[in-house]
Amino acid sequence: MLKKYFRKLLYLCASFLGIILLLMASFKWINIPTSAFMIAHSIDYVFDNKKDAVKFEWIDIEDIPLNIQFAVIASEDQKFPTHHGVDFEATSEAVNNALQGKTSRGGSTITQQVVKNLFLWEGRSYVRKALEIPLAMLLELFWDKRRILEVYLNIAQFGTSDYGVKRGSIYQLNKPIQNISYKDAALLAAVLPAPSQFKARTPSRRLAAKQANILRQLKVMDKQKYLTALK
Repeated sequence: MLKKYFRKLLYLCASFLGIILLLMASFKWINIPTSAFMIAHSIDYVFDNKKDAVKFEWIDIEDIPLNIQFAVIASEDQKFPTHHGVDFEATSEAVNNALQGKTSRGGSTITQQVVKNLFLWEGRSYVRKALEIPLAMLLELFWDKRRILEVYLNIAQFGTSDYGVKRGSIYQLNKPIQNISYKDAALLAAVLPAPSQFKARTPSRRLAAKQANILRQLKVMDKQKYLTALK
């Protein structure tokens, strides 16, 4: 009996991995139509009349201002050009903080966040993290850094129902993405850890402090290194 269930479990795991590998290969060339997070949001919307429908609109990376790309990298993952999907030093630090009862951002790279948003589920979970790490390393084999950043900027949540930086610039700043200034870009990046809580149009002291920190990081960033990685 146990062998039967074990075989079924192996079959389910192999099927899950096969589907994800197929999607990774396909999405290297095809613009993402939705994500696991957006699908979950849409299901909640059907059963919760207090929720708004998903607002999502794809934008090619060529049309995303560089100041936004740099601000998000400065805020979320400054080792993005050099790691292979996982920042093991940051992950180890996050694990140690968790064991000591301290809070932390979790050490997730941009690649890990793409995997989580695109294929997995919300909430803190060791199971999800255990899946996230190898899948992020796999994704780096399929996609280049430019594609990973493009997808991240298009599927990241920037508001209660707004996904992607094009919708986020409207929701958070009431500006089309082409009009986002250097300071605006830092403010937009600052909302990413908690997009449903932060409001960039009326920034709290905490959000303003995060914006100031991102602006400081941008001043010392080796932008040429990032441009080379994103070619």
